[in-house]
Amino acid sequence: MFEGITKGLQGALSFFNRGKLTEHNMQDGLRAVQQALLEADVSYQVARTFVQKIEEEAAGTKILESLNPEQQIVGIVHQQLVNLMGPVDHSLNIRRGEITIIMMCGLQGSGKTTTCGKLATMLKAEGRRCMLVAADLQRPGAVDQLKILGEQIGLPVYSEAQPTTALKVCANALAAAKRSQDVSVLILDTAGRLHVDQALMNELEEIDRKLQPHQVLLVCDSMTGQDAVNSAKAFNDALELNGVILTKLDGDARGGAALSIRSVTGVPIKFIGVGEQLEKLEKFHPERMAGRILGMGDVVSLFEKAQEQFDAEQMEAQRQKMLKGKFTLVDFKEQMKGIRKMGSISDIMKMIPGMGQMMPASGELDGAEDEMRKIEGIIDSMTPRERENPDLIDNSRRRRIAKGSACEPHDVNKLLKQFKDMAGLMQQMAGKSKMEQFRMFQQMGQSGMLNPDAQLQAAKMRSKRGPEDFRAEAEKKKKQRKDAKKQRKKNRK
Repeated sequence: MFEGITKGLQGALSFFNRGKLTEHNMQDGLRAVQQALLEADVSYQVARTFVQKIEEEAAGTKILESLNPEQQIVGIVHQQLVNLMGPVDHSLNIRRGEITIIMMCGLQGSGKTTTCGKLATMLKAEGRRCMLVAADLQRPGAVDQLKILGEQIGLPVYSEAQPTTALKVCANALAAAKRSQDVSVLILDTAGRLHVDQALMNELEEIDRKLQPHQVLLVCDSMTGQDAVNSAKAFNDALELNGVILTKLDGDARGGAALSIRSVTGVPIKFIGVGEQLEKLEKFHPERMAGRILGMGDVVSLFEKAQEQFDAEQMEAQRQKMLKGKFTLVDFKEQMKGIRKMGSISDIMKMIPGMGQMMPASGELDGAEDEMRKIEGIIDSMTPRERENPDLIDNSRRRRIAKGSACEPHDVNKLLKQFKDMAGLMQQMAGKSKMEQFRMFQQMGQSGMLNPDAQLQAAKMRSKRGPEDFRAEAEKKKKQRKDAKKQRKKNRK
């Protein structure tokens, strides 16, 4: 997420860390910041205004005379990023005792129908009873897709076999929701188009005027950059949007839409889609996103994700096991499952302060994901007794486990060594304070221990006496003997 703009801004901010800060390198740094924003597909006017505000703020705090100008500049950039993307009100104005209507709109391909399901999943987790309304009569398959999503979530979906207009479908759905007396939120999945046109706007304006929804949310594809900003402006002019939901943010390396929408349209980003699963919808926090963009981490979001995936009682039971030195491979596997549910290794590392700048190039952490799956396969190939007591695993058991998990015996050895080291560290951390645990966690990350693929990569490095060097040396000696033999024949002549 936002790899491009993160690298661009970090490179630009390095201009402020070149000895004494002067007016000259100050201007060079600000030009680099503006260039990084433009390369991220941020609107030119937004980028220019952003840089001007940094310049004004820096002049106001006498940054040139400060002892640590780089940190002050980073602080100013961070605050301006927060101001650029915020403030945000996540509330949907859900009222007790009446049905709250949420109207979802957007262009085709933005992920609008899937986002309806994600929003319903989030509201259901908060104790709300939702009904989804299949009012997208333009795209073939949209109604069936919403029905499937409703079955997955366990929520009712209102649709009509022979619908006439989207307005009538929405009005009939509201009447059905009132009759059921069990629905508190009605989510309207309205029609989209390949582009903004008058027919689409007329239909949406009619639904807006007749049903008077409490919230009108626009779903935008963040990957489209400035096109998302332009469509948001067009929809807002016609409907007066309450908020924007940016989808596919996990695949957006530039971030131009996220940084431009609020400034250009005045409409806040309420939620972001960060994955294909129905649970992958998050509240948008400008201050946390600014921290991620600048490589400062996002500990609050990391903590919230951990709370969602790890049961408090289970974690306490595991902590007691660590204190007693009884941390088993079963516990190891359960923790890995929880970590994988939190997101990819790269996303988790970006949330840890100080780890963002140490991230390897894109794609280099893919091996870590594969290695975690391999570890789970090895543990699954063990017997319950072996998982509880890894010391039982001898050479014959290693060969059997390796065969069952489609790997080599040395992979089993590597896992057992990793587990032994990890169990020892866990036991050490169990008796430490929260701050000491966090510092140890950072040190583990910096040393590569949080990357399950690190030892595998190290194992692939060959020593000077490795097989490839041996063959090369043998070929060299063979060539020398041939050359010497030819030279002797010449001398005889």
